[in-house]
Amino acid sequence: MRIYRIFKVGIKDFYLDVKEYAKIIRKINAHERGLEILTRHELEIYHRLPKDMYRVAPVLLVSAIPFANYVAFPLAYYFPRYLLSSHFWSLQQRIQFAVLDQKMKLKHYKPVFRCLQASLGTIKGDKLYPVWRQCIALLGSGLHPSPQHISVCAKLFSERPYGLQSLSSKHLRSLLKMHNMHSGWRKRKRLTEHARIIHLMDLAIDREGGVGKLSHDDVRTACFLRGLNPTNMNAEETVVWLSDWVNLSKEVTEENLSLILHFPILMSYNHPSNWVLIH
Repeated sequence: MRIYRIFKVGIKDFYLDVKEYAKIIRKINAHERGLEILTRHELEIYHRLPKDMYRVAPVLLVSAIPFANYVAFPLAYYFPRYLLSSHFWSLQQRIQFAVLDQKMKLKHYKPVFRCLQASLGTIKGDKLYPVWRQCIALLGSGLHPSPQHISVCAKLFSERPYGLQSLSSKHLRSLLKMHNMHSGWRKRKRLTEHARIIHLMDLAIDREGGVGKLSHDDVRTACFLRGLNPTNMNAEETVVWLSDWVNLSKEVTEENLSLILHFPILMSYNHPSNWVLIH
């Protein structure tokens, strides 16, 4: 009965999101501005649901075979992280699986930081070199650069050495893994799309009244998506951190979307809440 209730509620929620996703696709195709007209909630569904459908489809297809549901549902119940989407998870499971995903991301923070560090010498003649060197030094010493310093150095992420078209293969692979993406084909294009979606979510948050208008669960989900473990932080701390992110993101353009992909390093590389998961 417990399995039955979980799947009854989960399938209902999943079906509603699929219907909403179909409306979103029609909305995008009908408007020349595309993704830019979507609300934060619509952008989250657009970003999340294709992965959810890919994960849940095998279970739902197998369960349609006569009597196969007696095997498929219990199996999915015991391995929900791999065979089910968040529609079927309890609140405790959502937090637990988000923390596990964050742990996997954190393994790749240092390689991305090392790539940023390795390219420092290539801009010695640039007027931004002293400021960026200080940013790297702060990260290396266990601190974070101020939002003002990050904003000043934004130009470095639109061209060499940190623009998406200038990143080395090693840097691209580490960046993909840090954002929980596979490191196969179309690396630069997929990273660009990922950065653009997060950027549009940030703009939508600001447009809809700011971080203060979000529920605690929405703030926590947003922090996990952006590379911060919020489970050891109080509500005020998460709101402040996410507000800083959104304010910086508002200054990002299509040319320096690479900066958003590196925000997790610049803003949470040494965050105590992330360090708890590593140590």
